[in-house]
Amino acid sequence: MSKQQSSVDRLPPDIREKLQELLRDPRVNQLEATARINAILEDEGLPERVSKSAINRYSLKMDKVGSRLQQSREIAQMWIGKLGAEPQGEVGKLLNEMVRTLAFEATMNMADGDVDVEPKMLKDLAIAIERLERAASTNQKREEEIRKKTLAEAADAVEKSIERKGLSDETVDAIKKRILGIGV
Repeated sequence: MSKQQSSVDRLPPDIREKLQELLRDPRVNQLEATARINAILEDEGLPERVSKSAINRYSLKMDKVGSRLQQSREIAQMWIGKLGAEPQGEVGKLLNEMVRTLAFEATMNMADGDVDVEPKMLKDLAIAIERLERAASTNQKREEEIRKKTLAEAADAVEKSIERKGLSDETVDAIKKRILGIGV
């Protein structure tokens, strides 16, 4: 069920990092990057070698990931810029929604067979979704508590101000209930 790991993915982390560095360098083409990585593998006495096509597939995959990352950053910047004057919770809601979207896309890719379904990946995805939903629920409860507290403080301030004006207790109570949304 699981795909064979590519020759690039099997590279030791330090050599894969060197490959990534070479691929980011506009002065180095893929053929040269392939030759340099194979030379490093040979110098280190490792039997693995990478092909130009493996380097090309890896580069295309990294370009696609980089493009999506750049796009998500631009979208986040646009929304954070728009919500900058809004309460902090709005940015949190946006980030929650972005993570939900990523989880949905990952699930759809697994369902479509684009990504191998691995039990650990499913478990991690389920845990991430559960934590995300719990955080969203906690944020919603916190916002509701803040709203209630703010309204209560406003009602108390109005009550004190109105009592000084000589209104009846019934009128003060009615105004306070109206502010708090009780019995409306």
